[in-house]
Amino acid sequence: MQTRTSIVILALCSAFAFSSCQREPERRFDLTGKVVSVDRSQHQVTLAHEEIKGFMDAMTMPFNVKDDRALSVLAPGQTVRATLVVRKDSSWIEALTISMTEPAMNSKVENSAAENPTARRGDEVPDFSLVNQDNKPIHLSQYRGEDLLLTFIYTRCPIPDYCPRTSGNFAAIHNSIVSSPSSGRKTHLLTISFDTKNDTPQVLREYAARYMHPPVFGEWEFATGSPDEIRNITFYFGLAFRRESGQIVHSLVTALIGPDGRLVHIYAGNQWTPAQILAELKRP
Repeated sequence: MQTRTSIVILALCSAFAFSSCQREPERRFDLTGKVVSVDRSQHQVTLAHEEIKGFMDAMTMPFNVKDDRALSVLAPGQTVRATLVVRKDSSWIEALTISMTEPAMNSKVENSAAENPTARRGDEVPDFSLVNQDNKPIHLSQYRGEDLLLTFIYTRCPIPDYCPRTSGNFAAIHNSIVSSPSSGRKTHLLTISFDTKNDTPQVLREYAARYMHPPVFGEWEFATGSPDEIRNITFYFGLAFRRESGQIVHSLVTALIGPDGRLVHIYAGNQWTPAQILAELKRP
């Protein structure tokens, strides 16, 4: 009887240990900020927040909100105190305390094309020129004849839901493409950094190694360009960004360009999935 009891206790302890190991680690930070805008469709609130000690300087940026009740009453001008929860590939704010203050001021946007792309479905995309991870010039026209999936990131992005999620999704798409038998129709991935001050070709090569194993750039390239070139391409696709407190606050945009060089689809935000795009790539 004692042996059986010991076995049961051991099994329960083992199960508990396994469950603890399986639980995704998370970090929690106190956050205080003023509401700048609310996007209920994306479950996000943009806050002009104070320094988040141990995580980031004061800046203005969007945060995910899981609490529908809190989201329904948030409005510009309010002061919010909350807990920022950060996991490996996601983050959100919770335990919100909301109070009214003076109206919040919008920060100046470096690229004023926020969520207002020049590009339209079916348009022929201009032949933008960039520099890839090998410090070689590239042009969008060189990918004619294959699907081109491009997105925008900066390598120092600290929020897991933003650039890291986008790059993780691209890694999943890349893995699927290289592991699937060729159907005669090729797809090329292009990740473009808008951080022209820090993301040199060498930095982009090192960043690529986080997501490609090994980092072979035949189907997936990383690129940047001059400030003017980056301003032009981000404006065209509707990506907004601004520098603030050593970081960059930005929107998220991914675009699919067909083999004929015409725009097929723009995916705004971070709600799209690799499965969605892989299904789109198999379109007739």
